[in-house]
Amino acid sequence: MKLNVQKRLAASVAKRSRKKVSFDTERLSDIKESITKADIKGLIRSGAIKILPLRGISRGRARHTQHQKRHGKRRSHGSRKGTANTRNPKKREWIYRIRAQRDVLKTLRDHSYITPQIYQQVYMKAKGGFFRSVRHLKLYLQERELIQARK
Repeated sequence: MKLNVQKRLAASVAKRSRKKVSFDTERLSDIKESITKADIKGLIRSGAIKILPLRGISRGRARHTQHQKRHGKRRSHGSRKGTANTRNPKKREWIYRIRAQRDVLKTLRDHSYITPQIYQQVYMKAKGGFFRSVRHLKLYLQERELIQARK
């Protein structure tokens, strides 16, 4: 039994490929008699012609990748895009560094380990980018004996 026309019509009505149209084997005689789109629609409603669902794109691989990234994988050289500055901007590094240095200076001043004059001088050095890190700042203060015993 050739049902090419019916298959084509069903695909056209359902807006799917011919591969997505399947016929009920027990009602092939009814399907053969249908020659209009209206007939085909009726058979689809009654269940003689079934339209198979579309397949989506599987997200399984994407989920796996996402899971790995959450655990810190896929960060090596081959996966990187952009410069080192893009991934960790110099300005951001500066902000972290200067805030840490200023916090240390404020703590030392508030607990009377350094005088307000020394605080001012060292603060301006920090602002000028003189210190590489908090450790360098503390080393500077110790070498010049600017840290005093608490009063």
